[in-house]
Amino acid sequence: MTIAFIGLGIMGSPMAANLVKAGYDVVGHDISAERVAQLESGGGKGAASVAEAVADADVVITMLPDSPQVEEVAPIIVAHGASGLVYLDMSTIRPETSRRVAREAAAKGIRALDAPVSGGERGAVDGTLSIMVGGEPEDFEAARPVLGALGTTIVHVGPAGAGQTVKAANQLVVGGIYGLVAEAIVLLEASGVDPVAGLDVLAGGLAGSRILDIKRHTMIKREFAPGFRIDLHHKDMGIAVAAAREAGVALPLTAQVAQLVAAARAQGHGSLDHSALLKVVERLNT
Repeated sequence: MTIAFIGLGIMGSPMAANLVKAGYDVVGHDISAERVAQLESGGGKGAASVAEAVADADVVITMLPDSPQVEEVAPIIVAHGASGLVYLDMSTIRPETSRRVAREAAAKGIRALDAPVSGGERGAVDGTLSIMVGGEPEDFEAARPVLGALGTTIVHVGPAGAGQTVKAANQLVVGGIYGLVAEAIVLLEASGVDPVAGLDVLAGGLAGSRILDIKRHTMIKREFAPGFRIDLHHKDMGIAVAAAREAGVALPLTAQVAQLVAAARAQGHGSLDHSALLKVVERLNT
């Protein structure tokens, strides 16, 4: 099976590498020639364009920054992909964009699924991503073996666009937890309590979370090398707020978290990891 992989960034590169390790023929394309060369050095093949990458593919995966990039690339995939092609968009974008892409793909006999992921760079490298998939059930089953090389929690959550709605819910929860962990660190330190010991206790109790497990020590050390950048989380919180508006529901805590993330970006922290919400909470207290 040949898989075209479009978008070889922080998440896409290790995901494509895992597909190579799983025995698939992977043809990758990215605006960065260096990233394409990295894939080639690991056993994949490079393509000079999206059209070239998808020409002989059985499956196409896109991992792109935002809706505009997907809207630019999807028509090329539809135009050059063969009928019956499975198209997995694993980007995090607006649900309505995923629904439109699915309709346009179906008109050309292409099976499109929105399949955003959670787990960050570590999950992409380890092949342990959580993948939430929207689309037709039979298309999901066709894609399941490929998804199995990328993640360990793989769930069909509903029709086209549903995967993106679940991802929006994921991002509002993740952002909220980061904000609260940041506040816990500030409280502990201001009270003269060792934050390492304090968060170790929290991680072992009801307050425990994946974020506390993997991020508490780097947050305490103020190490914010990006696994997932504030800029991208800002985009995702916009998607969550828009999804709430479309559904006609009030999500007051989500709105507050969106403002904290926006503040981090406005303060110049957009290129840092989203755990850098700690910087915003600290600034509120100086």
